[in-house]
Amino acid sequence: MAERIAIEHLLTQGRPADFPVAFREGQVLTFADFEARASGWRAAFEGHTGQRFALYFEDTFEFAAALLGAWHAGRCVYLPAEVQPTTRERLRLQVDGFAGQIPSSTKLLKFQQGAPRTQWAPLSSEAQALVVYTSGSSGEPAAIPKQLGQLTREVATLADLFDARLGSDTGAGRVLATVSHQHIYGLLFRVLWPLTSGRPFLARSLPYPEDIVAELTHGPAALIASPAHLKRLPDTLDWASVRGNLRSVFSSGGPLPGDALHACRELLGQAPVEVYGSSETGGIAWRQRARDEALSWRTMPGVEVRLTDDALAVRSAHLPDGGWLQTEDRARLLPEGFELLGRMDRLLKLEEKRVSLSAMERALLESDLVREARVVPLSEGNRLTLGVVAVLGPTGRYLHADSGKHFLNQAIRKHLASQFEPSVLPRRFRYLEAMPVNAQGKSTEAALVALFDSRRPPLRVLEQTADRAVLSIETPASLPYFKGHFPEKAILPGVAQIEWALQLGRELFTLPPEFLRMEAVKFQQLIVPGTQLTLELTWTQAKGSLQFKFTSEAGTHGSGRILLGEVRG
Repeated sequence: MAERIAIEHLLTQGRPADFPVAFREGQVLTFADFEARASGWRAAFEGHTGQRFALYFEDTFEFAAALLGAWHAGRCVYLPAEVQPTTRERLRLQVDGFAGQIPSSTKLLKFQQGAPRTQWAPLSSEAQALVVYTSGSSGEPAAIPKQLGQLTREVATLADLFDARLGSDTGAGRVLATVSHQHIYGLLFRVLWPLTSGRPFLARSLPYPEDIVAELTHGPAALIASPAHLKRLPDTLDWASVRGNLRSVFSSGGPLPGDALHACRELLGQAPVEVYGSSETGGIAWRQRARDEALSWRTMPGVEVRLTDDALAVRSAHLPDGGWLQTEDRARLLPEGFELLGRMDRLLKLEEKRVSLSAMERALLESDLVREARVVPLSEGNRLTLGVVAVLGPTGRYLHADSGKHFLNQAIRKHLASQFEPSVLPRRFRYLEAMPVNAQGKSTEAALVALFDSRRPPLRVLEQTADRAVLSIETPASLPYFKGHFPEKAILPGVAQIEWALQLGRELFTLPPEFLRMEAVKFQQLIVPGTQLTLELTWTQAKGSLQFKFTSEAGTHGSGRILLGEVRG
């Protein structure tokens, strides 16, 4: 097993020049490659007067080199989870510059090709090295600063707990991941822990189960995943031929549902190691459920927990000081650890009455109408209302198919009316095949609220696979696209069809971030208010092509291909 090296000494102590650090498209990237890239990025950061820089890379090897280069240049790194326009605008007020694959950004730092190999000095554990962001699952993402020493201590904890699970042949076992390194979980598990323990990692993420199977054919590996990915493992893939190479599976970012746990045991041959923590607290506890009834969490070494008003409080070396940090998770202490009982109530004042969104979500899950549910506040002018985003259960699916959405809406309101006053009951509903998640496997409040955008048409998913979906779309006259287009006759513009295809494609598939171009776009027939449309979407990952086709009883209305790709620096 390779010697562990603390983050502060990764480049000063170093490893042999030919030591494997990462793999990219079959190529081995060595420590000499890593040191050369870190030198070039260090020179780039030292050539700029700013101290705070936002980093965003798709490639994990390049990200790791830029991260170490920035730290050795004495810079603080900000890690956005994504680089959508609103995120970039917010970052511009917080940082002095940007580096990586960030579109439409001013003066991106460029890697300094041919920079001389520098003399590395140990990093300071007290340095304010990093700012990460909360997931935004319950509001706006909040910035969380981290000292380098916090990261070092947490990585050491992970190594003490889990190194042995990955085996002693550190040069052969690889670290694979479905989650992004732009979040604290991915940063720790797929970048810093492998670097310090001497385990090579794959430079790209694996968004599709087919990718996981393909990579596992190459030899022993660990998988860093999230519940969002593990609950979508198809049993049609040949897991039996590769699960012998799977040393360990890790999951974090939310509760792992029971059906996903069963699928992992059956398909992957093992239960995942579930890790509980947050951006604020760092890692708190872990568990591996070989049995369904094993619900308790075991605290990590050096972590203390206690209850304050039934909510878990934490004190550990992963925090910036020696104080206690209060979480929003209800818990019950047990001799062997603790059991989580759900989030503390998210309280909202609605119609002069206080309502708990968390309690309403729990009430929804008590029925057999829905399998997953989120309740979100919606602004309608000066009025605040509630919306429900849900994945239907068997009874809900039957009601939706047999009696329609309006009847199902009323059934849900009737179920909630036994616990909540009529004035606070949800007024708007969206039913999905799966909750929208980001690269960290989180359903952000912003993404859920966006589902209620008036420009989004009422729709129903008729068929869905990993790369194809068929949807039934209504086009009521109330859609804003019909207003003023055209004055003499209301029709749906072609740009709306393209926007719908791309928006719904992003909800249904994991698509690359950048729009490149369109091909073979045709609009054959007009779409007038009241037309019942069928939209067929086909995603071809190898070509980066999202093909769309709008049809109705009248025939084909519009079709074409949208080509997408990664952001290029």
